[in-house]
Amino acid sequence: MRLIKVLLLTFLFIFTALPAMADTYKILAFGDSLTAGYGLSQDKAFPVLLEQNLKADGYDVAVINAGVSGETTSGGLSRLDWTLQHEPDLVLLGLGANDALRKISPDLAKENLSKMIEKLQAKDIDVLLLGMYAPPNFGAEYGDQFNAIFPALTEEYDVKLYPFLLEGVAADRSLNQDDGLHPNEKGARIIADNLKPHVIPFLKD
Repeated sequence: MRLIKVLLLTFLFIFTALPAMADTYKILAFGDSLTAGYGLSQDKAFPVLLEQNLKADGYDVAVINAGVSGETTSGGLSRLDWTLQHEPDLVLLGLGANDALRKISPDLAKENLSKMIEKLQAKDIDVLLLGMYAPPNFGAEYGDQFNAIFPALTEEYDVKLYPFLLEGVAADRSLNQDDGLHPNEKGARIIADNLKPHVIPFLKD
């Protein structure tokens, strides 16, 4: 009899815990080395810091770091379906930096990002597009074409845009690693702090 009571209590605990687990809002940070936290310990990458920030404000969230160093928009498109096994509620779509560094056609980058957004919207997954700018030394023509990608996608697909992922961090030596491209721990924390107010409206909705 005692064993039966123990089993009943165990099952009761499991089934009452399931709704709480299901209510956790899942955010997929889908990007490149800037998302992965290149050169940092994993607990200092901005997705981890963003999760900590949101939890500190009382939000029940899990931010999944799906950043891959060196990833282009083409690579991201090829692995998106597999990554969506995490079943996120929101995707922070942060690809394009490596396309710009390799001077890949802006038309191709836009096409790849368009297809990713379409896949996400078809699954009713919210999107926060993390914008990127082309290096200024690539010339005005390429820069203008590349920089126009993200605002255009925002208009076309009615998604929210965070205009520049490295806002407040880019070109500041004190916030970047020696390569001048990847944020250090302080820079990653600024990115997380900057993103938080753009993510919170999704949680409230």
